[in-house]
Amino acid sequence: MTRTVLVTGGTSGIGRAIAARFATDHAEVHITGRHADTVAAAAEELGVHGAVCDATEPGQVEELTARFGALDVLINAAGGLPQGAPDDGSALAAVLAQWQANLAQNLLGAVLTTTAFQDKLTPGGAVLSIGSIGAERRGGSYGAAKAALAAWNAALSADLGPRGITSNVISAGYIAGTNFFHGQLTDERQSALVAETHNKRPGTVEDIAETAYFLASPGARHITGQTLHVNGGAFTTR
Repeated sequence: MTRTVLVTGGTSGIGRAIAARFATDHAEVHITGRHADTVAAAAEELGVHGAVCDATEPGQVEELTARFGALDVLINAAGGLPQGAPDDGSALAAVLAQWQANLAQNLLGAVLTTTAFQDKLTPGGAVLSIGSIGAERRGGSYGAAKAALAAWNAALSADLGPRGITSNVISAGYIAGTNFFHGQLTDERQSALVAETHNKRPGTVEDIAETAYFLASPGARHITGQTLHVNGGAFTTR
């Protein structure tokens, strides 16, 4: 039976890789992004459906929801480091803007999208949200938003579990092949991030995509309410 999959932020990086992985399984995949040109290009290249939607805008999320009857898998991959915070000369205003932008992009977008689609999720379905190793250390406002994402996921799992729907967070470490650092990652910093891992390599978008695919599979039906760390050992749990 063909599954319907929605990947927010599916035009590039981790989201795009996840969309591609489900597409190879002949799922009916839908991706979203904030810009019409990048959505159209990615959808055509991947052979999936595309929709322009900013996950932080309730009206746009409601319009997106109306396009679906039922949904089997929801991937909250939209997020990242906000760019271009307003500068009105006030240091406190700048701090507030930075925190609000990070909370909106890395927490509230997932909350709004999941809430909007909650009643459309099918039994046996899955919700997955992309977290970050930044939630564990040195993450600032971005890390705080990702930590809140994991806390929210635990409550969401309890709400969805009785319907047979799982909900998990994939906490990514350093992942090469994305524009997360907006071209500002130095060679020295990259080397340090790789050196932190146990397997001495950067993560790939495919690492996260395969994890997402597994968590939405029949073999992961008893895994829910969890934060799974995919970082090569750079941060370990017990």
